[in-house]
Amino acid sequence: MSKNIIACRTPSYAPFESLAYAHLAGLGIRYVEIPLPAADALEQERAALQRHGLMASSLHGECDVRRADTGAQIAAQIPILAALGTKILFVSVKAENTPLPTVYARLREAGEAAARHGVTIVLETHPDLITNAEVALATMRGVGHTNVRINYDTANIYFYNQDVDGVAELRRMAPYVGAVHLKDTDGGYRHWHFPALGRGIVRFAEVFKILDGSGFAGPYTLEIEGIEGEPKTERLICDRVAESAGYLRGLGRL
Repeated sequence: MSKNIIACRTPSYAPFESLAYAHLAGLGIRYVEIPLPAADALEQERAALQRHGLMASSLHGECDVRRADTGAQIAAQIPILAALGTKILFVSVKAENTPLPTVYARLREAGEAAARHGVTIVLETHPDLITNAEVALATMRGVGHTNVRINYDTANIYFYNQDVDGVAELRRMAPYVGAVHLKDTDGGYRHWHFPALGRGIVRFAEVFKILDGSGFAGPYTLEIEGIEGEPKTERLICDRVAESAGYLRGLGRL
């Protein structure tokens, strides 16, 4: 049995998120990444997870580095993570016009707030701070905090960059990877084409091999965002998640 933590983002089921927990449990997936629940919805969310035998391996929260109180913003989310026993806070960050030294200092402060509770903040593979390996490494070195890491997205690296090799990019970033989104793509720049795993160009076996070598075991979070222009149905979405789970089983990862 694989020692990897394999999860699924519940927004992969959008607009049928209510199907996610039961369907994932039936597939043998025991972990999920979910949006950070509001405090007044926490008990309901915890009960639903327990009912289906699931755990939240990561929560999708907020980290606005354009704000002077970034550290306080992170600290305010920690009680929700603690209540669900979750140690990974997934965020997307954008510096925009904020000077990079200021951004790095704010992320360092956020890392300190997270570290006090054993939480790691993982930054999504998004412009303008984790666009590609060169940018991400500059961010990691500028922040210099072990509780601020990269969420490597196997498809976004192609979506936001031209003429790129995702495996080569990952090899450079691997020491700083704290979480992974497993997402396939046709490789087109700014092309919204994210099918079931194994139907695109991502070399997942090589991704796992690199991260095995760096000692990373997860969470690896399945993310399926579909194909632009297609009609979404319950059957289509559930079949893609199931196919992707089967693909991971074929790699010995689930």
